[in-house]
Amino acid sequence: MNETKQYLNEELAKINEWEKDQSDLWFWEKLGRLPFKLLDKFTPQFLQNKVGVILDELGSYIQSGGKYLSSVKSLRSYYPEKGITALEEVDRLPISEMDEAVTKLSGNRKRIATVQGASTGFGGIFTLSIDIPLLLGMQLKTLQDIALCYGYDPNDKQERMFIVKILQFVSSDIVGKKAILNQITHMNNPSLPANREVISELQGWREVVFSYRDQIGWKKLFQMIPVAGLLFGAFINRSAVNDIAEAGMMLYRKRKIMERLQSVTEVIEE
Repeated sequence: MNETKQYLNEELAKINEWEKDQSDLWFWEKLGRLPFKLLDKFTPQFLQNKVGVILDELGSYIQSGGKYLSSVKSLRSYYPEKGITALEEVDRLPISEMDEAVTKLSGNRKRIATVQGASTGFGGIFTLSIDIPLLLGMQLKTLQDIALCYGYDPNDKQERMFIVKILQFVSSDIVGKKAILNQITHMNNPSLPANREVISELQGWREVVFSYRDQIGWKKLFQMIPVAGLLFGAFINRSAVNDIAEAGMMLYRKRKIMERLQSVTEVIEE
């Protein structure tokens, strides 16, 4: 595998720098976090009802994976030259090869999101109600496939909770991001209070949906304009999938690096 302790620590330091950079929000992100009640005045009831659809779908995803659950069989398409069909085989790969697979996956999903956003944005408010659940589905599917590329199984309920926490991380404000980073760093250790806190918090997963709603609310307002919504839709959806893919890659890389550092330490101690 040729991954030295020095290499792993250097890669971990890069991820820690990325985490620090998440403490600042661009103007566009701040705009997206304006009170959703203001948006309610401009949004028809049928579109607001889509929030309820997202609630139901996210709840179903956490419990059973619902219609979004990715299959381990898709590993073959992410590592075509390796002929990989099992997560155990992925775990033997160098992290650099995992990164390469995720980078290709992310690029493909961004292209699909751009086309999807343009298609649903073209019809303005009339097609926007279709776009919101589709975007959520693509983000969840992207995170699951990133998990597979790093050797984690989204069939595991705990893994799905980790994925929803990443979704919440991207949608959260600065304070929320820091808290979530602390939680997901310790999720794999069932004895830690932080892990129990995450499991307890996700019993009220509706909070995740409302932060997601607030985050995309004002952005989607621009997509309500027919024809012009094509450009807004393409940009918004591409940006949303890019953000989720970047966060997913960084946080799954961190998990894998920390696991391998632990393995290296154990070997040295022996």
